[in-house]
Amino acid sequence: MASVRVFVARMAGLAVYGPDGERIGKVRDVVVSLRVDSHPPRVLGLVVDLSARRSIFVPMLRVADIAPTAVTLASGSVSLRSFDQRPNETRVLGQLLNSPATVRENGTEGSVVDVAIEPSRTRDWVITKVALRFRRTRLARRPRVEVYGWEAVSGLDVAAAQGADRLLAVFDSMRPADVAAALSRLPDDRQRHVVDALDDERLADVFEELSESDQRGLLGYLDDDRAADVLEAMSPDDAADLLGELDDDEAGRLLELMEPDESEPVRRLMRYEWDTAGGLMTPEPITLAPDVTVAEALARVRNPEVPPALASMVFVVRPPTATPTGRYLGCVHAQQLLRAAPFELVAGMVDADLPQLGPEAGLGEVTRYFASYNLVAGPVVDAEDHLLGAVTVDDVLDHLLPQGWRDRDLAPGEVHGGPLAATANGGNGRSRDGEVHGG
Repeated sequence: MASVRVFVARMAGLAVYGPDGERIGKVRDVVVSLRVDSHPPRVLGLVVDLSARRSIFVPMLRVADIAPTAVTLASGSVSLRSFDQRPNETRVLGQLLNSPATVRENGTEGSVVDVAIEPSRTRDWVITKVALRFRRTRLARRPRVEVYGWEAVSGLDVAAAQGADRLLAVFDSMRPADVAAALSRLPDDRQRHVVDALDDERLADVFEELSESDQRGLLGYLDDDRAADVLEAMSPDDAADLLGELDDDEAGRLLELMEPDESEPVRRLMRYEWDTAGGLMTPEPITLAPDVTVAEALARVRNPEVPPALASMVFVVRPPTATPTGRYLGCVHAQQLLRAAPFELVAGMVDADLPQLGPEAGLGEVTRYFASYNLVAGPVVDAEDHLLGAVTVDDVLDHLLPQGWRDRDLAPGEVHGGPLAATANGGNGRSRDGEVHGG
């Protein structure tokens, strides 16, 4: 790239040329995906006017050079379908400029007059600088303009800059953990707007990813009937953890409002200490009778509602197969199922030698168990050989990490994807850079 840093306002109207010098159109706007945290947002591409009535989208990976007088593309092949803005996208010139923003250090409020973009080490373009205009004062009769790093300014993340409806549309495309992270940063009134708009299943998924303090606060906002509905939609182990944070009267009242078949496994989990295998386990692993075929077992494993860790292993038991089950016979790893013929019975593949966890096993013992046997899930069996549930490695990590870990942002470079990928790609694996827009 000829220019290392480019101010977007200066790009408006620049001619866009193909690699052979043919004129394609002119720059109308720059499309970015605002993040749910304070880290710099990624530039997705350019809106290019082909004519007064027709605009197309050009992914940033197609841009070879941005010079003061023109933009040159790496390829002359572009989609001619009209630009259609997605809910998770923001146009810099059309939407971000003139937005209010605040300098974090001193709380001074200004409005955005320009932003600078530049390529990162990964070759993605990101917004790095924000130019703010401040009001006139007695000492400065002319409005002053100052340039700050993106992280030095607040009020421009997706949660603050988007309208309520667009914010909900963005949340709809994000992973529950990323929605929870964004939700925790919203002011109370916007938190409640989001909570009111989410259906019970989606809200339950988000609740499972919130910190204990945020869970308690939002649960207190819900009326008892809806709180009970959300608890029913949560996994029993997460519901038990949340109810365990409440006083006995409140927890008992909510349990009484839950359907009996939903509250019963939660009550069983609450009998155990939180840092034991019984307190960590989920009572809903994949349990099979010994006469089930491999094909049937794989169908259960493929169920998209089963978390990946639980899908790594099935447990073979004598009837009844609902926990607490009949006599526990052993487990079958998912990889074994993939290597077997579909008509084979799981009874012939059972690993009966893998040690089991007792419900009273402490967190340290559970951690050593996973490390010793290289597992992501393990059976919890009582003294009478009944399978009570399964502990997964994510349950263990939740309790090994320091208190409040959900409230801390991951620093740049700690993960690839996360909130940025969720908002940039719409949470569905598609990227503006990896597609021909509307082609």
